[in-house]
Amino acid sequence: MDQTFMKEQKILPLVLSMSLPMVISMAVNSLYNIVDSYFVAKLSEDAMTALALVFPVQNFINAIAIGFAIGINAAAAFYLGAGKQKQADEAATQGMLLNFLHGIVLTILCIVGMPAFLKMFSSDETVISLALAYANRAFLFAVFITLGLSFEKIFQSVGRMQVTMLCMMCGFITNIILDPLMIFGIGPFPAMGIAGAAYATGIGQCFSLAVYLLFYFLKPIPVKISRDAWKPSKEVIKRMYSIGISATLTMALPSLLISVLNGILSAFSGAYVLVLGVYYKLQTFIYLTANGIIQGIRPLMGYNYGAGEHGRVREIYRTSLGLIMGVMLTGTLLSWAIPKQLFGLFTSNPETIQIGVSALHTISLGFLVSAVSVTSSGALEGLGKGTPALIISLLRYVVVIIPAAFCFSRFVGADGVWGAFCFSEFVTAGCSLLIYRRAAEE
Repeated sequence: MDQTFMKEQKILPLVLSMSLPMVISMAVNSLYNIVDSYFVAKLSEDAMTALALVFPVQNFINAIAIGFAIGINAAAAFYLGAGKQKQADEAATQGMLLNFLHGIVLTILCIVGMPAFLKMFSSDETVISLALAYANRAFLFAVFITLGLSFEKIFQSVGRMQVTMLCMMCGFITNIILDPLMIFGIGPFPAMGIAGAAYATGIGQCFSLAVYLLFYFLKPIPVKISRDAWKPSKEVIKRMYSIGISATLTMALPSLLISVLNGILSAFSGAYVLVLGVYYKLQTFIYLTANGIIQGIRPLMGYNYGAGEHGRVREIYRTSLGLIMGVMLTGTLLSWAIPKQLFGLFTSNPETIQIGVSALHTISLGFLVSAVSVTSSGALEGLGKGTPALIISLLRYVVVIIPAAFCFSRFVGADGVWGAFCFSEFVTAGCSLLIYRRAAEE
């Protein structure tokens, strides 16, 4: 129950012990949709198209659930560090209740609005029917998703990273076992097709939540969810939402960026749109590791900031920045050493591969410096400074790169979009340092 290890252990081993389980957890979590896609693709192309149409709405639900859960995480860690047990319990209790309500609202809104949403993108009745068969079942589990993610961030706030890793793996393993059984009707299960994929994913998420509950009751943690902490606290709720809204928007911004860049690139060739899509699949593996480190340091930053250990806060920032720069350097080297092989995983068209190689070479020049904005934004969320963290994300995903991509593409063609990535990372990195230093000193 003693959390003082967060302000006593040596920084590098502490950051690594908190971050490595998160890197594994995020890798496991990202496989949910990949597994569903793999099995659904065996049904038909229409089924795969239907899944792709539902995917953005699933991402929307996850963005809200994860974003607010990050707010719970940062608030609980801060109050624990400050020695304010009552407020830490209120953050966990009221945060859990609010995310439960978010889940109910999201379930209703998404199920009701899904038919109109699908008709915006497809007129194929078969595809729409399949998409609704999946969505109407998958969205019924939104409450379990929001509760599970809340527990995930609460456990992370007290340094129980191994628990979150184990719970995610339990959910994923359940999903991967049930997918073929429920989709194709193996053993005692009837063949449910795409609906079976939705049930398998939902049951996996429910199982993950069940394991969290077991750990919560069998191995107590320093923050408690109790009836004594139900009464709304304006200070606590404000802190959670100020961070949660920022985190939610940050996760939603890449989707906006991709949509805009697709519009710019489609004017040149469909091959460029494909290359952009492949690039985002490839860069996920690089930034996934970086984001795992960020998840590990959030509670450390919050706890030490609340405890007044500002020297350790600065050292945690520098250590995580160094680790993330190492990850980004590895990504850069791979982008130059084996670019053809990387794009060859997704396409066999020589022309597309050549475009992809050129794109990867250019974009990767900004990888190393992007560590500054990634670390600064994540650290600010850990400190409870949601607004400056959001400003960094807006600079990186909207304010700098979109105008740059538009202008550069007018002068040098589609390749200008790749240059805009690199340009944006350098500009945002400089701004991020200034924003972080100013916000962290307040």
